[in-house]
Amino acid sequence: MTRLLTLVALVTALACSGALAAPKIRVLYLDQSVGWLHAPVARPKNSNGPTLSEVALAEIGGQSGAFSVESTQDARQITPEKLKTIDVLIFYTTGELPISAANWQAIQRWVESGQGGFVGLHSATDTHWNYSGPGQTYTAFINGKFAGHPWTQGTPLTIQSLGGSNPVNKAWPQRFAYAEEIYQYSDYDPSKVRVLQALDFTETPLKRPWFVPVTWTRQIGKGRLFQTNLGHTPSTWDDPRYRAQLLDAIRWTAHRLPGSATPNPEEQALWALRSLMAYSGMTKADIEARVAKLAKADKAWLLDAAARTATLRPLWPAKPEDDKAAFDKAYRAVLNDVIAHSER
Repeated sequence: MTRLLTLVALVTALACSGALAAPKIRVLYLDQSVGWLHAPVARPKNSNGPTLSEVALAEIGGQSGAFSVESTQDARQITPEKLKTIDVLIFYTTGELPISAANWQAIQRWVESGQGGFVGLHSATDTHWNYSGPGQTYTAFINGKFAGHPWTQGTPLTIQSLGGSNPVNKAWPQRFAYAEEIYQYSDYDPSKVRVLQALDFTETPLKRPWFVPVTWTRQIGKGRLFQTNLGHTPSTWDDPRYRAQLLDAIRWTAHRLPGSATPNPEEQALWALRSLMAYSGMTKADIEARVAKLAKADKAWLLDAAARTATLRPLWPAKPEDDKAAFDKAYRAVLNDVIAHSER
C-alpha cells in the first residue's frame, strides 16, 4: 500500500510539474500557390525568406508552446512517409496542386484513421487537382469550392456565431463587425459540416441571397477538419483573436480540445432563409420575427426551402449582371413560400 501511495504521489507530482504534459503537436503548413498569390503566402521581394503567414504560425506555436511547425511550398513533399511524422496538416493554397493520386489517398486514410487532422485557411477552397478515386475528391473532402468573393478586402461585414458553444470559436464575440475578403461557395453540402460562424446579411452588404459560412468543422471517420474563410488580409494575421482561433483549430483537429463536429443543417437552413429575406429588403426586426416562427416549422420543409435557395445560383451567375429575369421569377416563388410559412 505504501508503495502504491508513493507511486500515485509521484505521478501526481510529475503531472503538475508538466513532466507528463502532452507532446507538442507537429504541424506541416503548405502555403503553395499555383493560382492567385495571396499576400500572406508571398515570399518577401527578392528573398527566399519566410512568408507572413509562416512567421505568424511559428510565433503562435512558439508563444503557446502547443505546437511546432514546418512550412513548405511544395505539395509533393506530402507523402505517406511524411504523414507519419506530423499530427496536423494546414493548407493555405490556390490552384491545381501537384499531389499524386497515391499521396491524396494516403492523406485521406491518415485523416479518416484519426492519425491526423486537417486545417484549411481562406483559399484552401480555391484548390483542386484531378482525382477520380477511391475516396473523395479534395473539393468533397473540404466541402466547398470557391465561387467568387463579392466581399473584397476591406468590405465591412458582420459575422455571427452558430453551432452553440465551441472552443474553436471562443476567441471571437458571438457577433462582431469585421473587414475581410469573404468567399462564397459552390459544391457545398450543409449536411456534412457544423458551421461555427456565418455572415449575417441583416448587417452585411448583400449581392446575392446565398448562405455564406465563415468557419466550419467536419468529422471524417475518426479524424477532424476545420476550415475558415478568413485570412486573406495581412492585418487579419495580426489579430490576436484570429491567432487564438488558429491555435484552437490546430489543437481541436489534433484531438487536444473537445468540441462537436455534428452537422447542423437545420440551423444553417434558417440562416439561408435569413439571407433570402434580407435580399428582399425586409427590416432586421421583421426578419428576426419570421425566423423565430420558421424555427418551429416542419424540418423537412425547412431543409427543402434552404436547398431551393441553392438552386437559384446557376440562374444568376456572377456575371453578367444584366439578365436576371429567370432568377427573379424563381427567387420570388421561394420567398413567397417562406413568407407564407412564417405567417402560420
